[in-house]
Amino acid sequence: MIRVEVAYARPDTQRLIALSLPEGSTALDAIRESGIEELFPSIDLEHQSVGVFSQVIAEPGLYRLREGDRVEIYRPLEIDPKEARAKRAGTRR
Repeated sequence: MIRVEVAYARPDTQRLIALSLPEGSTALDAIRESGIEELFPSIDLEHQSVGVFSQVIAEPGLYRLREGDRVEIYRPLEIDPKEARAKRAGTRR
């Protein structure tokens, strides 16, 4: 068994769920087993990125987890970072 965590955050709340899984489990296995999708029904893995320790993984169903990994589900950006910087710069002038 390996110990991993599944993390998801919204502006108003965040959850970090620790669980034990069999060796060879994938990031997708961890998400499903954690029950986080029931806690946050708005999670849509078809349109949201998943990563491990801030590194996006292309195929969560193929990524084999290791002891201590933290699987993260990322929310879509509400505003492009470049637009946000340009807006802040324009406001300061």
